[in-house]
Amino acid sequence: MNIKQILAGGALLLPFAVTSIPSQASALQVIVNSHGLNRPAQIIAEKPRQVRRYTPPAKKKVLVSAHWEKTNHGRKWVAAHYVYR
Repeated sequence: MNIKQILAGGALLLPFAVTSIPSQASALQVIVNSHGLNRPAQIIAEKPRQVRRYTPPAKKKVLVSAHWEKTNHGRKWVAAHYVYR
């Protein structure tokens, strides 16, 4: 290995090594609430049930491909078009 590669690797690893060291500030972030388990149960009033109203389904634009339609006077060619369904 080259000395430059060793120094470059050390320079890259140094910030990671410094941040992984535990400090006093990281210990202060842990909050322990021992009284949270001993409190009495809360009584929550039931909310009235909401009535679900009918909402019609959203109409979608559907492509109807070109086709022949039978009429009283023979067959008629109908080009492709969109229909809302």
